[in-house]
Amino acid sequence: MVLYLATICFAAASLMLPAAAKAAPGVNEDQRLEKFKKLFLNYYWRINPVDAIYTGYHRYDSLLVVPDAKFFNFQRTTLKMLGDSLKTYEVTKLSPNMRTDYYLMRDKVESMLWYINEYRDYEWNPASYNVGGEFAEILNSRFEKLDARLRILLSRMKNIDAYYRAAMANIKNPVIEHTDLAILQNEGSLDVFGQQLEDSLKVSGLSLSEKKMFRERMGLAKESISTYIEYLKNIRKNQTVDNSRSFRLGKELYDAKFRFDIRSGYTAEQIYKKALERKEELLVNMAVVSRQLWSKYMGDAPIPDEDKSMIRTIIEKVSETHVHRDSFIQSIEKQIPELAAFVNDKNLLYLDPTKPLVVRKTPPYMEGGGAGASISSPGPYDPGGNTYYNVSLLTDYTPEKAESYLREYNHYMLQILNIHEAIPGHYAQLVYANKSPSLIKSILGNGAMIEGWAVYSERMMLEEGYGKDAPEMWLMYYKWHLRSVCNTILDYSVHINGWSEKVAVKFLTDDAFQQAAEAEGKWRRVKLTQVQLCSYFTGYTEIYDLREELKAKMGKEFDLRKFHEKFLSYGSAPVPYIRELMLNDLK
Repeated sequence: MVLYLATICFAAASLMLPAAAKAAPGVNEDQRLEKFKKLFLNYYWRINPVDAIYTGYHRYDSLLVVPDAKFFNFQRTTLKMLGDSLKTYEVTKLSPNMRTDYYLMRDKVESMLWYINEYRDYEWNPASYNVGGEFAEILNSRFEKLDARLRILLSRMKNIDAYYRAAMANIKNPVIEHTDLAILQNEGSLDVFGQQLEDSLKVSGLSLSEKKMFRERMGLAKESISTYIEYLKNIRKNQTVDNSRSFRLGKELYDAKFRFDIRSGYTAEQIYKKALERKEELLVNMAVVSRQLWSKYMGDAPIPDEDKSMIRTIIEKVSETHVHRDSFIQSIEKQIPELAAFVNDKNLLYLDPTKPLVVRKTPPYMEGGGAGASISSPGPYDPGGNTYYNVSLLTDYTPEKAESYLREYNHYMLQILNIHEAIPGHYAQLVYANKSPSLIKSILGNGAMIEGWAVYSERMMLEEGYGKDAPEMWLMYYKWHLRSVCNTILDYSVHINGWSEKVAVKFLTDDAFQQAAEAEGKWRRVKLTQVQLCSYFTGYTEIYDLREELKAKMGKEFDLRKFHEKFLSYGSAPVPYIRELMLNDLK
C-alpha cells in the first residue's frame, strides 16, 4: 500500500466529518463530543502516523509516510475538516471535563496548521527526517510477536528511498546546527538497519524468501540513508553563518511558538520577567546555605565579600563528591527503588508496581540533542510496554570533560535528576497520563505540564524531607532549580535578544554556577530547540501556584497526596485547564 492510495481514501473519509458531528435528537453536547473524540483520534493518527507509533497505536505501522507536498496538503485538508467540525459545538453546554477535551482538540488543530503553514521546519531542519527511531520503536515494542513486527518493518522499508528523496526536495536553506544534527543522528540510524535488525532476523521464523527480501531492503535502506547523509555533508561544506538561515527564531515566531506549545496563562515575555525575579530569590537562598556550610568545607578561611564567589566556592567543594564515570548508569539504577520507597513511606503518591522502568544507554539515533537523560514512555495504547530512562554514557569523553560532567551531576545533583526524570517526576506522571479516562488528555499532552510536574516534584520531595534537610542537598536543589529558571532566561535571550555563545556560556557558568561541559551542552541545545526550555519554569510556576491556592482555599482539608493524584488524573492537559477543573470541583 503506497501513501497516495492511502491519502485518497483518508481525504475522502474526512469529508464526512461535519455530517458526523451534527446533533441527533435527545443527544446532549457531552455525548456528541464523546463520539467525535473517537473520530478525531482516528483522523489524527492518519496525519500523524509516526506519533502514533510512539503512542502505541500501531494501525498504520506498515506505511512509511512520504513527506512531500501531497502529504502536507492532506494534513491541511484533514485539519480544516476537524476544525470545522469542532465549530459546530456549543462550548458553554459542555461539562468542564469535556470542555477541556474540546480545548485540547481545538488547540492541536490550530497548532498543527501553524506548524505546517508558518513555522515550516520541514524546509530548514534536516534533522526532522530520520527513520531510525520509528523502526527501532516498532522492533523493540511488544504489541506483536517478533515475526509479525519484522513483516511490518519489511513493508515499511519499501518507502524509505521515496522518503529521503522527498526530504532532499523539501530542504531549503537549512540551519547549520540542524544540518550537523541530522548527519549525526542519521549516521546513528544506520546501526538500526545493520546489526540490530540482523540479530532479530536471525532468530525469527521468517521464511528464507522473506529473509532474503528483508536483507535486500535493509541494504537499500542503508543506501538511501547514506545518500541523504552525503547530500547533507555536501550542503554543509558550503554553509556559513552569513549564507544560512539563523537558528534564532526572532520575536514573532518565538511568541507564536510559545503560545502554541506552552499554552500558559503567561506570555513569553511575562514568564521571562518572572524568571529574572526568581533567579534573584534563588541567589539569596544559595548565599544563606553557603554561609551555613562555609566552615565545614573551608575551615577558618575568610568568607568572600561577594556572594557569588562564596556560593561558587562551596558548590565546587560539594561537587567533588560524585560517582565514578564507569558506574554512572549503575548509580542511577540503584537510586530508583530508594526514591520509590520514600514516596511510598511518605504517602505522597500511588506508584504502580506493575509498570516497569528500564534504565538504558541512550540509543545512538537519539544522541546529539544536548540532553544527558530523558524518558521514553510507551503511551496509552501500549499499557504493557516498558518506560525507558535513557542515559548518555561518558565513554567518549576526555578525562577532563568527564570530570566536569560528573561534578555537575554530583552525589546530590544526581538524586535530583532522578527525581525529575523518574520518581515522582516524568516516569510517574506519564504512567498516570496513560491511565487517564480521556485518551484526548493523555495523547494531546502539554510539554509545560509534563516538565513542570517534574520540576515541581523536586521541590516537593525536599519539602517533605527527602535528603534529611542536608544543607548540601538544598544547595544543589537551588542550583538545579536555578537551571530551570535560567533555561527560560537563556532561551528568550538567545532567540529574541540575540545572545552570542560567549554571553550565553558566561551567563550559565557565572549566574547559574554550571560546569563548562553543562553550559556548552545547553548552548548546543538552545540552538537546536526553541521555547521548550521555557516549559520547565512555566509549568512549575503554574503548578506550585495552583497547589498554594488550593491549600489556602481548603485549609485543614487539603491533602497533599489527594492533590497529586487528582492533578495527575487529568492526563497531560495544560496547567491552566487543570486549574479550572480542580477549582470547579471546590464549588
